[in-house]
Formats: sequence, C-alpha cells, structure tokens
Amino acid sequence: TRRSAWSILWARHLPFPPDTGPTIMAERYSAQEMLARLVSFPTVSARSNLDLIEFVESYLAGHGIASIRVPDATGAKAALHAVVGPHVDNGVVLSAHTDVVPVEGQAWSSDPFTLREADGRLYGRGTCDMKGFAALMLAAVPHMAAAPLTRPVHLALSYDEELGCLGAPPMIDNMLSDGPRPAMAVIGEPSSMQVITAHKGTALLQVSVRGHSVHSSQWDRGVSAIANAARIIAWLDDRTRENRERADPGLVMDPPFTTLHCGVIEGGTAANIMARSCKFVVDVRTVPGETRQMWQARLEEFVRDTIEPSMRQIHADTGVSIECIADSPALAEETDGPAEGLARRLTGDNGRHMVVYGTEAGQFQERGISSVVCGPGSIDQAHQPDEFIEIAQLAAGERFVSRLISDLSR
Repeated sequence: TRRSAWSILWARHLPFPPDTGPTIMAERYSAQEMLARLVSFPTVSARSNLDLIEFVESYLAGHGIASIRVPDATGAKAALHAVVGPHVDNGVVLSAHTDVVPVEGQAWSSDPFTLREADGRLYGRGTCDMKGFAALMLAAVPHMAAAPLTRPVHLALSYDEELGCLGAPPMIDNMLSDGPRPAMAVIGEPSSMQVITAHKGTALLQVSVRGHSVHSSQWDRGVSAIANAARIIAWLDDRTRENRERADPGLVMDPPFTTLHCGVIEGGTAANIMARSCKFVVDVRTVPGETRQMWQARLEEFVRDTIEPSMRQIHADTGVSIECIADSPALAEETDGPAEGLARRLTGDNGRHMVVYGTEAGQFQERGISSVVCGPGSIDQAHQPDEFIEIAQLAAGERFVSRLISDLSR
C-alpha cells in the first residue's frame, strides 16, 4: 500500500487518520502515479479507449466499487460511471474525458505516452487535457470509500470529447436512469483551478453542395458547387462580422460573440471542369443564449431563399444539404447555482470567469444538473507538443478533491 500526499491532505480535514476503517487489499496510487498510468494508455480519439476503461473498472472493483460501462455503437469505445458512497440523490459528479488529441506532426522531447517529470512539471499527452483531473479523482477513491460520506461522489469518464463531445450524453442519460440523481457536476477541464461559470457552445455543420458539371468553357450551362459554396461561406463570414458589431460588452469572453468559421473545404476535379460537388465544415461557437439550432435555421433559410433558386434555374438536380455532425451546448451562468457555490467554497475563487472553448458541462446542465468547469492546468498547454501540467497545479487539485470529500461527509 502506497502512502501519498492524500494522507496528509485527508488528515487535515477529518479528525481521524485516513487509514481508519476496514482494511481493503487494493491498489493505491498518488495522483502523480495514477497520472502516469493514465498517460500510458494512448487513447487518441481515433483509437479505442477500452484498455484504460478496463484498468479503471478493475481498480474500482478492488475498492469494492461497482462501475457501469456505456459503450459506443461500435463497441470499440466506452464511457464509465460509478457511485462512491451512499446511493442517494444530491451528490456531486466529478467528470473527465479519456480521449486525447493526436501527437503526429508534433515535435516532442520525449515519449508522449510516458510521464516525464522536469522542472516542476509533468510532461505527457493528456497531462493537462484532461487526464490530470481524472488522476485526481481516481487517486482519491480509497479516501472516498473510507470517508463517512452522507452524499455520494459520482465518477464519470467519457470518450470522444475531442471529436465534438460525443460520448458524454449517453453516459449522462445512463447515469440518470440507472442510479441516484446528482445535484451538481464539476467538469475538470484545465482552468488553473479557477471556477468557470460559462462557456460557448460548439457545433460542426457539414455542408454539401451538389452542382452540375460541364466544361469550364460552357460556364453558362453549368452550376459550380465551389462557387456556390463560396457564396455560403461569405454569408457566414458576414454574419460573424455582424455579431462582432452587436457583441455584449458585459460578456467576459474573448471574443464575446458567436462565430461561424469554415476550416475545412474540398471540391472539384480539374481547373477546366466546373465542380460537381463541394463539401465544407462550419465550426459554430455560440455564446450562451444562442444555439446551434437557431444558426442552422438561419443558414438553411439563406440557402433555400437565395442559393438554391439560382442553381436550379440552370439545372434541377442541384442543391445544398446541411448536416449537424457534432453539437455541444453552451454553459450558461446560473443564478445562485449550487455547483458554483460549492466550487467557490472549495477553491476560494470569487472571480467571474468565462471561456470560449467548449466542454461537456453544457451537456450536464441541459439535463438539469448544475455545472461548472474547474480543473488543474492551463488551457494554453492543451493539444501542444510537450504538453504538461505543473506539479503545483496537481497539488491544488488534490486539495480541491480532499475538501470536497470533507464537505460531502458533513
């Protein structure tokens, strides 16, 4: 059995030593040791995460905690959730995603999937985003299990967050249908342990333009899918500029308005052939109070009223289709939100913080669970070569989880 910083932290908050209670022959890890294990699983979004999930299942079972696996449609990936403590309502969810972004094309100084310590930092893919928080909540499991919790801690690990927050919704729905209902959720994305109370929504729209192909010398007989795609992209850019002009100066975001951006486009076969097809993807980042649905409806109206009529005057078998391929709602500020109150009490942070990146917090919130984002590490390190988390940040996260355990033991 390993003793770690948790023993010291736990002793500060309870009047009895952390090892009091029945002896359980199970593995124990410090937060850093657990992080090393999690980083060693190369759970890039294009790969399976099942090896990591199986490790966590076995680890939890060793501490007498049953977990529920929620697989994706292919069976190659899964989310996992578990309840530690009494099976009653009003507990707190600690949530992290297991997938990480690729390392290909990045200049790493060491193996991305082997934790390396240097100069007060821990290097490795996912250390910051967001296996650091997952390590904190898992390393604390023995202390959660030994504590006299009056409300439970829900542990939640999702998949495919980096692909558009795809894995959290079925996991959350399963949690709510299969067990006690939590009152709050803390999503531990890197926030430098600041309490994030709002963020933008994120969505991806795939736009497919079907034109009519002719030789470019017969311009008036064809319908260029590329040219019409360009008209749509220009419209999106114009709407973003309009949004900038009407931005709410009281919104603590940078930028404080909804953006519609085309980052990927492909189409055409040759310079002298009018393109029959063109596809592009629109990244939609909505401020709280606006939704992907409202912007998709506006785009569809523009296409229906302005783009398609001129296309079909030349050839009837042309048009535009728009498909939502990912959608994660914004996290809105809550009035007297219990999750915000809890996180501020545990961190001492009373600032007003909002971010423009998306998380799974909005998906918990839209299902009626009060939510905040609060986790160790800086978002500046996410997705970068030589990604790292400062050891001091990991220690701050340990204090947060230790205080949470104490709070739920009252």
